[in-house]
Amino acid sequence: MKRLLIPAILLVLHWTAFGQSQKWTEEKANDWYSHQSWLVGSNYIPAYADNQLEMWQSDTFDIDRINLELGWAESLGMTTMRVFLHDLLWKQDPGGFRRRIDKFLTVAKRHRIRPIFVIFDSCWDPYPAVGIQPKPRPGVHNSRWLQSPGAAALKDPRQYDRVLEYATNVVLAFADDDRILAWDVWNEPDNTNDSSYGKVEPPNKVELVQALLPRVFAYVRAGRPTQPLTSGLWKGDWSSPDKLSPIEKIQIEQSDFISFHNYGKPEEFEKRIQSLQQYHRPILCTEYMARPQGSTFQSILPVAKKYNVAAINWGFVAGRTQTWLPWDSWQHAYVDHQPPVWFHDIFQASGKPYSETEVAFIRDILAQEQRAKGRAAGK
Repeated sequence: MKRLLIPAILLVLHWTAFGQSQKWTEEKANDWYSHQSWLVGSNYIPAYADNQLEMWQSDTFDIDRINLELGWAESLGMTTMRVFLHDLLWKQDPGGFRRRIDKFLTVAKRHRIRPIFVIFDSCWDPYPAVGIQPKPRPGVHNSRWLQSPGAAALKDPRQYDRVLEYATNVVLAFADDDRILAWDVWNEPDNTNDSSYGKVEPPNKVELVQALLPRVFAYVRAGRPTQPLTSGLWKGDWSSPDKLSPIEKIQIEQSDFISFHNYGKPEEFEKRIQSLQQYHRPILCTEYMARPQGSTFQSILPVAKKYNVAAINWGFVAGRTQTWLPWDSWQHAYVDHQPPVWFHDIFQASGKPYSETEVAFIRDILAQEQRAKGRAAGK
């Protein structure tokens, strides 16, 4: 069915005529998850791109390179990727952006990968701009990653209609597309980027996001998605609901499944899972893996498998994001030396693994899961 774009002024009529989709029940969410294989993948941006705009804009979008890299993911046995979109791409060229997403999904399906698309993001540079992107800052981790919406839009209520229309319409365009696994509504919404861009962030950013986040969930649901929604917890104490921040409460209350980020050691990772089990919904870890901090594939994947928690690491291929460099590169750029251990990423841009031992472990644990699934299906 062809899906039409909906201006904000018509959204009330859309809700009245078709009904806004509701948060999934526990039963529906758990039934959905029971039909998934163990979900393991990476946060994905191709090596040629230093941010979301460079990945998706027509002048730089490279579906052949994406096809090559997703082939590496398939070779590991990965079945999902978490992929970031951006509101300015929709503002710039909604039809072209939609077609490029469709091309991406066609290639992902070829490699048996169903992505989670991230709609908004509060991390890194708060001042995005379309067009040719600046070169990466030498020796700095994720030096050109962009927030969506940017600070200018977040501070200006006159831009909210545009931002919310994007949230509805990008979902509406793919609402019943089974090539998509899920929608991540807002990545780390209350991140104020204190170690990087904190001095130029809006001083009331958290309050602005707290007011906007429920509206974003509502507008995404206005797109009538058949896929589930989430927004992941990433800091704080999750041991009981009364310890959650206001934004964390919104994330839990509005998400169909629970997602979280954790870059700590396996003991901390397991504790986080146990804290989230109280919500009786599927749990997906949508960011982990920082080798020097003890968050590795060998230490984390067995814990995730034990609890049937999805595991999506950051990141996949070393490229212009430079995320093999550690977070502290923002304070001390690695311009004349390399870190002793890669922070993130699995493959070099050539396709050679950073660690053959690590790649063999990923392949083996995912192959074991497939064999177990096959035996269970044969009973």
